[in-house]
Amino acid sequence: MTRTFNFSAGPAALPDEVLLEAQRDLCDWQGKGLSIMEMSHRSDEFVAVAERAEQDLRDLMSIPDEYRVLFLQGGATSQFAMLPMNMLRGKTRADYINTGIWSKKAIAEAKRYCDVHLAASTEADRFLRAPDAAEIQLSAETAYLHYTSNETIGGVQFDFIPDTGDVPLVVDMSSDILSCPLDVSRFGVIYAGAQKNIGPAGLTVVIVRDDLLGQTLPGTPTMYDYQVHAQGGSMHNTPPTFGWYLAGLVFQWLKRQGGVQAMAEVNRRKAAKLYAAIDQSAFYANPIAVSSRSIMNVPFTLADDALDAIFLKEAEAAGLLNLQGHRSVGGMRASLYNAVPEAAVDALVSFMADFEKRHG
Repeated sequence: MTRTFNFSAGPAALPDEVLLEAQRDLCDWQGKGLSIMEMSHRSDEFVAVAERAEQDLRDLMSIPDEYRVLFLQGGATSQFAMLPMNMLRGKTRADYINTGIWSKKAIAEAKRYCDVHLAASTEADRFLRAPDAAEIQLSAETAYLHYTSNETIGGVQFDFIPDTGDVPLVVDMSSDILSCPLDVSRFGVIYAGAQKNIGPAGLTVVIVRDDLLGQTLPGTPTMYDYQVHAQGGSMHNTPPTFGWYLAGLVFQWLKRQGGVQAMAEVNRRKAAKLYAAIDQSAFYANPIAVSSRSIMNVPFTLADDALDAIFLKEAEAAGLLNLQGHRSVGGMRASLYNAVPEAAVDALVSFMADFEKRHG
């Protein structure tokens, strides 16, 4: 089997062990003579898979009993609408922190349902940092505060959890969930698209506190009601069974690696190596404030952007794939999710040094 190093921002790298296990069981799952993809989602076999996946995620994140874990469809983008539908609870205003492209998309969608107050924004600083805690100002009578903990495109990550008092805190953790320990009890809702640190695209995980259920806006579609999914065990309709199954395998893999704390140590080490290579060079640059640098998504530029295409072509030939930056910002971006091995970062750093010698 030939495997390259995949730095894609999503759909992203999956652990080799997980892919091999899924491959082995693809046509004949545990001797049943059929694929997990062919099973009824209400069969005893799949229910056991689903229940184990939820319990493993609860174990990994130390999720308190008073939170429901939902395995949904629609991607994190659907949550931009589901959140105000479920979280306004009779109020007409919600607070948002604006730190980049994904924050702006969430804000635009929320404006369809309520008045949006910017509790903080770093747009004036070209989204090159996350706000300081002192910059966050909640409005009166707000229903919740929403923020994006890690802006995948810009490479900006919060190094703290905002303090909101009694106001429910909502976070989009699509690109850094399970990358480091988290105090779930600080949040009202946590949501994440799966295709970065959880599993394949098509699955979305939502963690929601019990007391926030059952107060949707009038006219909310049934499939957009968190309580409906909580009561139905995320099986109100046919769920994305294969994605759920693969997420479960990833959770088991994470446990074998030593859990989230162990992954956090590896992730910090990977990011430190790449940032050091960038900072020690006059050929590469990263524009993000050091305190806000993401350990998951590392954007960088070359001294001469005319070399970008050559860099990407040579990187691909070296087995380093998907390093092109997002079309909105250009340059390069290396995503260092849990399944990206440290050897991949070592190979990238070595390639960058060699490329600089030859083109710098």
